[in-house]
Amino acid sequence: MTDAAATLAQDRQRLELTALSAPAVLFTVAMIAFPLAYTIWLSFQSFSSTGKQSFAGLANYAKLISDHEFWHGLWVTVALYVLSLVLQLVFGIWLALVLFHAKRLPGIVRSLFISPFMMPPVVAGMMWLVILDPSLGAANYALSSLGLPPSDWLASPTWVVPTIAMIDTWQWTPYVALIVLGGLQSLPPSVYEAAQIDGASPLKTFRRITLPLLLPTIVTATILRSVDLLRFFDIIYITTQGGPGNASNTLNIYGFRVGFEFFNIGYASALMLTLTAIVFGVVLAFNRLRGAVAW
Repeated sequence: MTDAAATLAQDRQRLELTALSAPAVLFTVAMIAFPLAYTIWLSFQSFSSTGKQSFAGLANYAKLISDHEFWHGLWVTVALYVLSLVLQLVFGIWLALVLFHAKRLPGIVRSLFISPFMMPPVVAGMMWLVILDPSLGAANYALSSLGLPPSDWLASPTWVVPTIAMIDTWQWTPYVALIVLGGLQSLPPSVYEAAQIDGASPLKTFRRITLPLLLPTIVTATILRSVDLLRFFDIIYITTQGGPGNASNTLNIYGFRVGFEFFNIGYASALMLTLTAIVFGVVLAFNRLRGAVAW
């Protein structure tokens, strides 16, 4: 093949690759790059009560520093994130171990174990609203049957964040369990055979073998859940809308209210971009950790 023919073939291959990748590039630009760029532009704008728009520079970002609601929303977001993530990892690993060792567990039982995360958030939120109703809910009925005092659950400023974390843990623990179960099934059985020959107890086997080998999988589950938990919105909005008062007012809920209830689109955009930066920072940190663990 001559040089001219080789060059022609390479140009044709480039054109074919460009044509094949063009839809994906256009979709990325239309659905990700343009909305992000537009939100950044909006964050530098100021909107009056009459809808008049003007350039505000960094004023919206400067306002964040002195905004008590922003710092409160950040604290609620972090508290809900940490509590939910720890609970989901602990119970998710436990559930994965149960499913892994219970080989003869019927398929219908396994399906019931993993069914909550397939439930739409609206359905889950409405169901838990009924269960946790302070007057007629099944949760307080169960407490009174055990001789325990009733709780206000979602209506209590003290208990609302733990209650929301409990609801999200109930729904998404099976998702973490499926990820960890996949990691368990990929572990080499020869390592466990050697540990059994050496007389290692089940607890020591879990601590010294299973847990270290599962660390990359656990970090992966942590990344996936971190993205969802830091932008947690649906269950909170359905159950409390940020209440009682502002006890469950996360940055997502606060940004939504600022933008769509008070129509301060510029400040709401600055809030959401700040939250996006936090999410990217957390994901980047865990990605580095996953690389270090895998190595």
